[in-house]
Amino acid sequence: MAAVERHVIDRGDGASVELLQAGGPVGAPRGAILFVHGNQGGMLLGAKEAADNGTLLRFSSRLNVTAAAVSQPGFGASDGPADFCGPATQRAIIAALDFLKVQPAVDPARIVLYGNSRGAVASAMVAAQVADLRALILSGGVYDLKEAYQNSAPGLQQAIIREAGTSDQAFLERSALYHAHEISAETLLLHGQYDDPASIEQAEKFAAVLSQARVPVALHRFECGHQIPREQLTPVLRDFLKSVLAPATATYH
Repeated sequence: MAAVERHVIDRGDGASVELLQAGGPVGAPRGAILFVHGNQGGMLLGAKEAADNGTLLRFSSRLNVTAAAVSQPGFGASDGPADFCGPATQRAIIAALDFLKVQPAVDPARIVLYGNSRGAVASAMVAAQVADLRALILSGGVYDLKEAYQNSAPGLQQAIIREAGTSDQAFLERSALYHAHEISAETLLLHGQYDDPASIEQAEKFAAVLSQARVPVALHRFECGHQIPREQLTPVLRDFLKSVLAPATATYH
């Protein structure tokens, strides 16, 4: 099993972005998946979370793809400050995607972007700017940040105020609901039916708008809160990833 490699790349404005990558298959270029983490309970681990919990090695080996994770600004070893899924975070994700596209083991036409929680907010916005993603997976995200802000707990409101501000422009730059017509990647939305930080209605509205824009989209609801149990998530991910990314002979358990 390949080791996890650490890379530091340029965000495009001189700031550093941390990316961790699990090997990559030997031989012909294969697919890749890029994970974008959530809030992490204030621990600021960044991409290290996906390495420490085995996600990168598990996906890489079982799907026979390159699996990578990027640290958002202010998390891990990526330069800050954090901007709550805003332009700097989106540029960091785009820089990570650009890095993967030129790796010899990666087929640039078969890259999946997978964002969780605040990572889903930013990844949805990235998908509106990157036309050649093979697929997009969004888990527990919000797609109209102003609406989420108005209905969120004080702690989350303070984080948004501190990192992004509350101007109309700030909300628009972080609300993929209003950029759905620019998204072309096949999209899988994963959401807990009882998610408090991110209401299921957010995912339902986003799925409807994507469908209206003729984007292939599926919304899977789970009987849980914000964190989707692995035993519920795995079958859905397995089927989706096998169809868009994994070689026909690969299996995912």
